[in-house]
Amino acid sequence: MEIGNQALIFSTNNLSGFDQMALDLNSLDQTISNPEIMLTLRFYYWTGDWLSIGYHQKEIPLHWEKLLSNGEINIVRRPSGGGAVLHSGGITYALTFKKTYYQVLSYKMVNNWLIKSFRELGLNLQNGTFRKSLINTNCFGTSLISDLIDQDGFKRIGSAQYRKKGAFLQHGEIQTNPSKNLWFKLFREEAPPKVNLGLTNDEIVKHLRNSFLKDKSDMNFKTIAIDNKDIRKFS
Repeated sequence: MEIGNQALIFSTNNLSGFDQMALDLNSLDQTISNPEIMLTLRFYYWTGDWLSIGYHQKEIPLHWEKLLSNGEINIVRRPSGGGAVLHSGGITYALTFKKTYYQVLSYKMVNNWLIKSFRELGLNLQNGTFRKSLINTNCFGTSLISDLIDQDGFKRIGSAQYRKKGAFLQHGEIQTNPSKNLWFKLFREEAPPKVNLGLTNDEIVKHLRNSFLKDKSDMNFKTIAIDNKDIRKFS
């Protein structure tokens, strides 16, 4: 059977970290098993303050465990690599795609889309410089070439991938307004300042989604709303 060109665009939701990871893995499994699906794209938020830790992070600092036991943070493991990411006040994107389309959906191409989209909103971004991370805790403590930093040198978007059976799941966090207090408690350093674009996160998501869909007439886009029945099915 020929590989199709269907792209599934999911509605934005706000759920726990465990539910969001389950939905991302389900999207990846759909991309693997359904020959008609070229890619899936989701933007979402997290219910409460969450720390997602990368697949290869085997240990977490003791003070993170204390914050977890005190109920100040929730922790979930991502299937994707990289360091720990605080999800508090930002936007997460999850993109899945078959290996066949890697040349058009690589880190470089995805970053080009994000750079162009945010430039249109008034935020200038550029790629980081490091090729290999030396930091195992805070993902936003260093800027790889796959990451995006703003004009003031603050890392704004960090991305990481997970590969399974010839398909990819790419996670990215867009830090628009991280919790200063929680960031300092977790990473012992100052958080990136709030992005002042005069837009809500929902408005930013709408712009990013529309810019992604633009000039892709060769794809058959299908918008899918996610409800509570879907969450129970995949969690």
